[in-house]
Amino acid sequence: MKNRWLWFLLFLAFVPLSFAQKPDAAQTRAKVVPAPNSATVGGEPVVVLKRPQNTDQSKPQFLTATVMPGRGMAVLQITAYVPGKGEVEVFNAPSLGDAKDLLDNHDDKFGNKVFTIGGAFLVPYANRIRGKVSSDGNDITTTVAGQTVHLPANWSGKNPGAEKHSMHGLMLTSKFENVRQHSTPQASTVSGIFHAGDWNGHWPSSTDMSVRVALSNQAVEFTVTAKNAGKYPLPVGIGWHPYFAIPSGDRKQARLHLPANKVAGMNNYDDVFPTGEVHPVTMGDGKYNFAAPDGKPLDDIYLDDNFQELKRDATGSATSTVIDPASKYGIRIRAESPEIKSIQVYSPPDKSFVAIEPQFNLPDPYGSEWKNTQTGMVVLKPGESTTWRVRLELFTPSK
Repeated sequence: MKNRWLWFLLFLAFVPLSFAQKPDAAQTRAKVVPAPNSATVGGEPVVVLKRPQNTDQSKPQFLTATVMPGRGMAVLQITAYVPGKGEVEVFNAPSLGDAKDLLDNHDDKFGNKVFTIGGAFLVPYANRIRGKVSSDGNDITTTVAGQTVHLPANWSGKNPGAEKHSMHGLMLTSKFENVRQHSTPQASTVSGIFHAGDWNGHWPSSTDMSVRVALSNQAVEFTVTAKNAGKYPLPVGIGWHPYFAIPSGDRKQARLHLPANKVAGMNNYDDVFPTGEVHPVTMGDGKYNFAAPDGKPLDDIYLDDNFQELKRDATGSATSTVIDPASKYGIRIRAESPEIKSIQVYSPPDKSFVAIEPQFNLPDPYGSEWKNTQTGMVVLKPGESTTWRVRLELFTPSK
């Protein structure tokens, strides 16, 4: 009898403890909310999206995406599994620790370093804008949508006396708010918003921004939306500056496909200012003709050129492709928004990357060199929005 009472008392003591250790449904849901990452860049936690590797290892698949809300939602790195090669880095970018040091511990007033690594979003204009340079060389004055604006003169060529100009927008150092992560069996996403206003007095009207990155094993999707939150017309150009790595490191044999009929004339490869002339990609020796479906080798070709008159498939996408035969690796860059009018391509022969930059606007969109050409800047009425969409897909090349 004593033993029975002893077991009964032990049972009573154990049961409350068991129930106390078992959270209710609300507590379970709370636990799956991702905790802030310990790493910060730009004063904001870095977000790392992750997907479990698919059991079918015969096909390439995306694994992670690292996003920096403290630097305009720039994407620092994407990783992928490639059959026969294992995990590879999709972008040419430093480690997170080195990126933090580069972006947080060095003088970078305008955020230029952000567009030298990974994939920075370029808003409210991509590429270059020229204007009258101030006497102190800090800004330029130009006319945008009928208004005089002053933009940071944050870039110039390396040659002596090279003209300073404004480069790659005003969002590079922006800190996004209301950053949210969400995960389903299909995808992991992060989104954020930024109330840009008049971009510190640099741009007409008032802008609200939202950025969303969605990672699945099959694709990475990027959605950037700008809304006119002001009372006046808002000109908007949206672009992206991703450095796609060549996993083998062998640039000569890497192949590039571009869905473009035309290429813009440039004054030189130091300033990289457009002349207003546009040429068929088939001109001359065909240096700029990457239209073949399986592309052509990069070899020793230097590229810092703007490709236009984009060809779109049945889905409306203009798809560029980077192929690394040595690694049996291929990636498609699908420009899905019809507002994307040009693709800037930057690829020096001594580097193992290709920057493929789908963007709304042509370089120097307000320059007189374009005369009556529509240069791609979208003008929003108060309350209107425009969206830039790009999708990445992996594939195994046939050769």
